[in-house]
Amino acid sequence: MSKTGLGAHPYLLGFDQLERLAERASKGAEGYPPYNIEHVAPDGFRITLAVAGFAEADLSITVEDRQLVIRGRQVETSDERIYLHRGIASRAFQRSFVLAEGIEVEAAALENGLLHIDLRRLRPDTIVKTIPISRQ
Repeated sequence: MSKTGLGAHPYLLGFDQLERLAERASKGAEGYPPYNIEHVAPDGFRITLAVAGFAEADLSITVEDRQLVIRGRQVETSDERIYLHRGIASRAFQRSFVLAEGIEVEAAALENGLLHIDLRRLRPDTIVKTIPISRQ
């Protein structure tokens, strides 16, 4: 018996990438850095990542193929520190979020060790669209 995907259902035209999006979203479910997702206003969202110790130059935010990717990499210092205990992580990270169609990244801000990324859902211009029928 063969497994048919969700995108193969005849009533779900154009949803053939849904399984791939779900697969991409589930990858990289590592717990670092911790984050929150808030619903703000009727059409807004805010993702907040705890990035203590990272400067603006250490962080990059990109949107690649409807996927929000946040990367952090701290520059290694060349000083000769001797640690008795080293409990503050300074490792690189990459955190990804799959964005639904119509979601746009508005802004990003770094404040008190928290990286805030504001998202907004774009409103469609028309909800009902009439398609004219042409004669052949």
